[in-house]
Amino acid sequence: MQIAIPLFPRFTALDGIGPYEVLQRIPGFDVTFIGHVTGEVRSENGFLGITVDKTFEDMPDPDIIVFPGGIGTRALMHDERVLEWVRAAHATSTYTTSVCTGSLVLGAAGLLDGLSATTHWASMDVLAEVGAEPTGQRVVEHLDQRIITAAGVSSGIDMALRLVELLIDDTAAMACQLMIEYDPQPPFDAGAPGKASEAVMTRVIEYAAQRE
Repeated sequence: MQIAIPLFPRFTALDGIGPYEVLQRIPGFDVTFIGHVTGEVRSENGFLGITVDKTFEDMPDPDIIVFPGGIGTRALMHDERVLEWVRAAHATSTYTTSVCTGSLVLGAAGLLDGLSATTHWASMDVLAEVGAEPTGQRVVEHLDQRIITAAGVSSGIDMALRLVELLIDDTAAMACQLMIEYDPQPPFDAGAPGKASEAVMTRVIEYAAQRE
């Protein structure tokens, strides 16, 4: 099972690493980070570098695509090299998936036209602009079209567990969950806009503005 996770400048680390931590637990699942060129790619704040091992052209027909998000996806929405790879790879993939604003790239490639889909809560308007019908669901499946989109950042772990269930069975998915000890018990309940106070939202806006 060949799994491709595209990386690009200013990607969000957990968008790719969360699904990676789940999927790499399964024997026979070969996870490869791909990109424009091989070598190091830095996350959105520049603190973390991850190595791209193959180019898009080196991996034209993966079984699974997991497209992460991050501010860097905005440039990819107009990158024909990437969009053509997405279209061609999806034609033969078992599943094409995204995390966070990775869905904006799938949409820009024409994969989400008329389909419900999700992304980070702050980018729902952009998702609509690329032909999708935005929804606040954490994971959105269109199994007939072989497409799964996940919402912001941490939701990629949920999506990857569901992917393991689809590809193998629920016992395998639960085994992965146990191996990574994914048993969320957060000390706060502010993980969605509807749960966050005005003070929290103001702080989010302040922090986001300093990172642009």
